[in-house]
Amino acid sequence: MSKELLPAAGSWLTPRRGMWFLIVCALAIAAVLALRLTQALGIRDSNAKKHEIPTVTVTRVAVSTTPTTISIVGTIAARYDMPIGVEGDGGRVAAIYVEAGDRVKRGQILARLNVSVLEPQVANLEAGLEQARAEAELATAEYHRAESVGASGALSAEETQRRKSSALTAAAKVKVAAALLAEARARLARAEVRAPADGVILTRNVEVGQTASAGGEALFRLSEGGEIELRGQVAEQDLPLLKVGQTVNVLLTGSSHVYQGRVRLLGAVIDPTTRLGMVRVALEPDQNLRPGAFARAEVTVSNAERTVLPPTAVLTDDHGSYVLIVDAQNKVARRPVRVSGMVQNGVTVAAGLGSEERVIATAGAFLQEGEIVRPVSKESSGS
Repeated sequence: MSKELLPAAGSWLTPRRGMWFLIVCALAIAAVLALRLTQALGIRDSNAKKHEIPTVTVTRVAVSTTPTTISIVGTIAARYDMPIGVEGDGGRVAAIYVEAGDRVKRGQILARLNVSVLEPQVANLEAGLEQARAEAELATAEYHRAESVGASGALSAEETQRRKSSALTAAAKVKVAAALLAEARARLARAEVRAPADGVILTRNVEVGQTASAGGEALFRLSEGGEIELRGQVAEQDLPLLKVGQTVNVLLTGSSHVYQGRVRLLGAVIDPTTRLGMVRVALEPDQNLRPGAFARAEVTVSNAERTVLPPTAVLTDDHGSYVLIVDAQNKVARRPVRVSGMVQNGVTVAAGLGSEERVIATAGAFLQEGEIVRPVSKESSGS
């Protein structure tokens, strides 16, 4: 080996060190090449993914005939809820004879007002009527005597006529006194608050010593006959499916007991704001069915034609319920829908979808409007 190629004496680059230097340089070059190759492959993969078309599962919109359960939400109420108050002159309540929950009969006294003023008035008018009757009897007797002696000339015709007039006036005074007495007795009778019909007392809003007046707050509320019903509301599209006489299962909040009832009345109008209709369900009286309680009822309707979609196909945001469909160009499009309820195999849709449209069944939340997809029917994906 030539002396020029060998390292000079005392140089740091010995043959061993030179070998290690070459190895380190080779490794560095290999690492740089590997990094460049990885970056190139990553860019290629990302470009490939960018142009990859996602596959989605779609289901066809179809109307099927399925048994449907309609839900009714409302409150328990008395069928005939009658407020009872003071009919005549007001006064201080002197006595109360019933409590909430008591069953009463028609005409039964519920409460009595103070009659310390009315009773003396009645007694005074009774005495006045007796006096008027006595005066009328006297005037009539004098008239009859005048008639009997008038033919003999003992009394003049003018005197006979005067006595006749006095008798008629006395008889009229008797009628006036009788009318005043009847009026006073009616006022005295109205000091007793009576039940207008047979039924159950729902509430008592009066205490002894309280001043009650006509036109004020009702003293009692009576359920006539004790009849109970559910007053609920149903969706506009469900109301035509209900019929008077259908059996209804009613549940109270916090109770698993089922109360049987029947549809008694269907509303004649739809609320334009809520799009709900009224329905009333007659129930058998029960001590646990208290007016004001929240209740939920279910009615099973057979052979109802409904558009049914999988629950995963219906999405919701700030604008309401919607589904994503695949149009003829395989692009994703949004369709607002109105959900009418739930059935055993999915969600029923009342409006918003046309026939034979392809609805994305799952993972619609990860797609965007206008995105191109590869649709696969639900039947094909399941096979």
